[in-house]
Amino acid sequence: MSTAMGPRPRPEILTIAPYIGGESHVPGVNRVLKLSSNEGAFGAPPGAQAAYIRLASEIFRYPDGAASDLRAAIGARFGLDPARIVCGNGSDDLIYQLALSYGGAGTELIMTRHGFSMYHIAGRYAGMRVIKVPERNLTADVDAILAAVSPATRLVCLANPNNPTGSLLTAREITRLRAGLPAEVLLLLDAAYAEYVTRTDYEPGAAFVDAGDNVVMTRTFSKIFGLGGLRLGWAYAPPAVIDVMNRVRNPFNTNAAAQAAAIAALAEPGWVEKSREHNTLWRQRLGDALRALGITIWPSEGNFLLADFATPERATAANAHLRERGIIVRPMGGYDLPHCLRITIGTAEECELVAAALSDFMAGTPHG
Repeated sequence: MSTAMGPRPRPEILTIAPYIGGESHVPGVNRVLKLSSNEGAFGAPPGAQAAYIRLASEIFRYPDGAASDLRAAIGARFGLDPARIVCGNGSDDLIYQLALSYGGAGTELIMTRHGFSMYHIAGRYAGMRVIKVPERNLTADVDAILAAVSPATRLVCLANPNNPTGSLLTAREITRLRAGLPAEVLLLLDAAYAEYVTRTDYEPGAAFVDAGDNVVMTRTFSKIFGLGGLRLGWAYAPPAVIDVMNRVRNPFNTNAAAQAAAIAALAEPGWVEKSREHNTLWRQRLGDALRALGITIWPSEGNFLLADFATPERATAANAHLRERGIIVRPMGGYDLPHCLRITIGTAEECELVAAALSDFMAGTPHG
């Protein structure tokens, strides 16, 4: 009798929990406020939308595989050498490339306990052992990261600011982290939320890339630039790492419409400044309003708040209450924070509706 089971994947693949994005719909609710995916409050810049439409008649043509014009625009905007930039189908694409290129069986990837879940997925996909180190007050602990480094360590992944906690490591702490890592360990600084940071003690990563050979900075167009639906990210890295990434990336991994829209988004007058100012204002206002209700709000440098309801049961009840009103936020059980909800900073109206809904919730539930 045959016992064949068909093709079987590598065993570590079956240890990966599929990534689940933020929900967009609530059954039976017509008007939904989607605050579950940290999308920009104002959508896509007008210039980016126009550029996307203009390209409609050309979408039968393959894109520029090297994204030369886009890399030049990124370089001009951020004062970086375009030759040391590579673009990807979202920064997740670039994280996969790095894990697959520098990982493999017998190697290790270090991340923090509540770090972005794609690091775990990419590391396991690459056959790596993924080590999650403790945090201190939901903030990356440099000493814990360095203590976890072993001869098998090849990649350290750090989102700064971190998603979903919103916490940040200062430039001084990143300097200490980089100095403590062996030369053969690659430090990935994921700066997806960099444009929202207003602190003067922060460095997104370019300075650390320039200081040596083992740091990569990744960025995205999905947040403040409002192009999440087009999937576009980029990395700035040492020449040797860029060479590796260009060898392994898909030949047309960024589409023509995304490239055109991103170039226009970079040139949109005042877009980043307006978005950052709005985010800073309403992150504080919404945070203050929720704290006044007795909800713990963790300090955040991103375009979201991590609301702590103390118990998983209260967080689940709060989430259900919001959903009944068509407000979708992100439960954090998948990040080992089942007592928390992550709330994107939306428009002023959306923030006020969240505050009102949670005020109703807190008024109707015991605080003990």
